[in-house]
Amino acid sequence: MDSATSCEPPRMPLPQTASRGVKIAVAGGFGVGKTTFVGAVSEITPLRTEAEMTAASIGTDDLSATPSKTGTTVAFDFGRAALSPSMVLYLFGAPGQERFEFMWRTVLKGALGTVVLVDTRRVEDSFRSLDRVEDTSLPYVVAHNVFGREDREHSLDDVREALQMAPGVPVMRCDARDRQSVRGVLIALVEHVMRLADPREGRA
Repeated sequence: MDSATSCEPPRMPLPQTASRGVKIAVAGGFGVGKTTFVGAVSEITPLRTEAEMTAASIGTDDLSATPSKTGTTVAFDFGRAALSPSMVLYLFGAPGQERFEFMWRTVLKGALGTVVLVDTRRVEDSFRSLDRVEDTSLPYVVAHNVFGREDREHSLDDVREALQMAPGVPVMRCDARDRQSVRGVLIALVEHVMRLADPREGRA
């Protein structure tokens, strides 16, 4: 089997049992893996508003950690994933660059919660995204996107400390290329939202 084909997520029709649809936002800095995250778990062909990077990005977009990146999201990414037979998630990936932040209000409006992706090679790029998400008061989780083995040198406690995260915010590791890994992050976000809505959910 062609490896490229085997990596493609299944394209599934909307379950007939679906009774609840919720919006999830995916945020993070430039090149952190938001488009990949949405595409890995989407059960439909994801909508991507990518444009080719041009000379206008020179001196503005930091490509030192992603030298092979040739495109960038200029509006948002959109995908759909069934979390259970009754619950369907509609995923909206926000653009990472500051010059496209006018789209953030649209992406975050009405969301149940947010996944904030973090790249430990460029931790400082995460602060602006975290500030924007916290300003909305939306529940969120932080997912350290593992791009390579060297990323695992940083423990989740290290990531939490570097980002100055509050104790109640879940921090986890994920691989934005892997469907099951992304699905685990989305489940963690929904569970976090449920715990905040009803603290009894967190009691054993």
